[in-house]
Amino acid sequence: MNQPAQQQDVPGRQAEMTPPPDCGEQSYQGHERLAGKKAVITGGDSGIGRAVAIAYAREGADVLISYLDEDDDAEDTARYVREAGRKAVLVRGDVSSAAHCREIVDTAVREFGRIDILVNNAAFQMTHETIEEIPDEEWEHTFRTNVSAMFYLTKAALPHMGEGSSIIASSSVNSDMPSPTLAPYAATKAAIANFAASLAQLLGPRGIRVNSVAPGPIWTPLIPSTMPPDKVESFGEDVPLGRPGQPVELAPVYVLLASDEASFISAARVAVTGGRPVL
Repeated sequence: MNQPAQQQDVPGRQAEMTPPPDCGEQSYQGHERLAGKKAVITGGDSGIGRAVAIAYAREGADVLISYLDEDDDAEDTARYVREAGRKAVLVRGDVSSAAHCREIVDTAVREFGRIDILVNNAAFQMTHETIEEIPDEEWEHTFRTNVSAMFYLTKAALPHMGEGSSIIASSSVNSDMPSPTLAPYAATKAAIANFAASLAQLLGPRGIRVNSVAPGPIWTPLIPSTMPPDKVESFGEDVPLGRPGQPVELAPVYVLLASDEASFISAARVAVTGGRPVL
């Protein structure tokens, strides 16, 4: 068993998970790879977003943390950013709204002056055994949160991103190995990977790189809040490494893609899946 059966309400709280995810709070060591950069991270309060926020701060970046309504988790993440000596800005709200996405960008520009890194990470999923039980509103909300927000944020941020900037999107192993019980989510993750590849080609002449990361099963609040308890208990057992990944195990990839060390990496989709192939 990797973790006990458990259940939370959507969107889930990191502080209530057993065991708590490892987001690098005690382990991630920075090396100034992002010194002086300004980053926006959606879904930055917990899980992968928190791990990225902590890593970016310890690598020298100021960070705007966009989150839905998980105030305690967001404040905790901001504390780690500030303890690293970097500026943390919190923006609460729903990225499925185009107006809110523009508010996120406006806040980042007001606080930082520019945006060097945009991490489109916020996501929604829900488990369903049949297509008939998926409400129309949930289908639309999944696409607005996972795909439309990436469009809204990118479009708003581009006037404030210069040559050498980086856009990173969180796709998923579900993008080409879709779980049937996560059909709406899987479809959005394929769209994200495809959109990132298009953007890389559109924005290359401006010197802006675009890549996506395809995580496999990662232990985040999304899991106990959107899966039945028995699925939570066995979560991650079916990958070759035999366990779910921890958010901190994603952070180095997001750091690399945001850094100048990745100056010729664009249109890539980086798999972090515990051994499950992404084609």
